[in-house]
Amino acid sequence: MHAQQMISTHPHVKGNTNDVLIRCIEECYSCAQICTSCADACLGEDMVAQLTQCIRLNLDCADVCAATGSVATRRTGSNEEVIRRMLEACATACRLCAEECERHAGHHEHCRICAESCRRCEQACQEALQSIAH
Repeated sequence: MHAQQMISTHPHVKGNTNDVLIRCIEECYSCAQICTSCADACLGEDMVAQLTQCIRLNLDCADVCAATGSVATRRTGSNEEVIRRMLEACATACRLCAEECERHAGHHEHCRICAESCRRCEQACQEALQSIAH
């Protein structure tokens, strides 16, 4: 909700917001936080060595989501090609992280929650891609 309020006040936006992209920005930041938290929870598990790939993908996904949220938030000037590429990369990172977390979801609740967040963000990125003019 805060992203919507802030972006709508930008002088270049003049109230004309891309609500699909804004929802994606919010999902990106949420997913970044959840992936960071999941990686930290994995580090706390007894069998942490079995979660190495999960931790790696959590951290990669968190970084990509945060960067995508930042790039997509900027409204001064125009950089649609980079935004599209970031959304594509974010959707890929989220898909890969979700697939890995789903492997552990039966044993680790934090992985189940993370996988769900990654799937939501992946979907939001795909929808945002379609909302941006080519």
